[in-house]
Amino acid sequence: MASTYSDLKFELIGTGDQAGTWGATTNTNLGTAIQQAITGTVDVAFSSADVTLTLTDTNAAQNARALRLNLTGTSGGARNLIVPAIAKQYIVNNGLADAVTVKNSSGTGIAVAAGKTMLVFNNATNVVDVTNYLSSLALGAALPVTSGGTGITSFGTGVATALGQNVTGSNSIVLSTSPTLVTPVLGTPSSGTLSACTVDGTDGVGFRNVPINSQSAAYTTVLADSGKTILHPSTDANARTFTIDSNANVAYALGTAITFINMTSQVVTIAITSDTMYLAGPGTTGSRSLAQYGMATAVKMTSTTWIISGNGLT
Repeated sequence: MASTYSDLKFELIGTGDQAGTWGATTNTNLGTAIQQAITGTVDVAFSSADVTLTLTDTNAAQNARALRLNLTGTSGGARNLIVPAIAKQYIVNNGLADAVTVKNSSGTGIAVAAGKTMLVFNNATNVVDVTNYLSSLALGAALPVTSGGTGITSFGTGVATALGQNVTGSNSIVLSTSPTLVTPVLGTPSSGTLSACTVDGTDGVGFRNVPINSQSAAYTTVLADSGKTILHPSTDANARTFTIDSNANVAYALGTAITFINMTSQVVTIAITSDTMYLAGPGTTGSRSLAQYGMATAVKMTSTTWIISGNGLT
């Protein structure tokens, strides 16, 4: 009875065959074929083309039987490594410059990235991952960002909590300490307000221009007028009074500047509620008159004192 062969091409001696020589066949099965399937490693050379591994009826060494396939040579682009359609586990070390898809003739296979090693299983229909779930995993080093990690071994205080927030919704990210942002790129939000921000830790963030607040009636300033211009427009031919509210009502920051412009022939009176406003130069106090085309700026010096100067101001 002639020998037959298993899927991995171990020679199966027929009953009564190879009298006096069966030992040599058995030794080759054990020392070559089985050993190659369990621990063997072979080089699989590419030359800018796909490679197909086959198995023939011999228990001699064959590349498709080896456990570890070391891919060498030149890929010249993404390639396929086609293996026999048998149940077989492979360790694939891709030493090429491009990804190689390990597959059999009927399946889609698994792509092994350039320079990476993967453990895959050929189920005789397709080549798939050996495992796709780990109940736990401990890494010896930080998982890099390029592999989906953070690149760090531990979080600082409050960072893990902050990362758990919904940063695309309406929730807030609150850190337990005051972090320093190194050259952050904040972008241009479609809406939103920066609160309690400073330029240098002391001075508030100002406007890049001087916003205009046009008023055609008696007006008392509000906190939002800090750094702005209160305009009496030419379309309002009436005398008006613009009043700087007191520190008790509106606690402007020290250094706050408010500018007044009068474009009509009617005088604008610049008053202050209960604090003190000095006229720059003579140092007199009280309300001031601003003539047509006049412009004056008041600056807060202390919690209850302002100084004002300008053209057309008396």
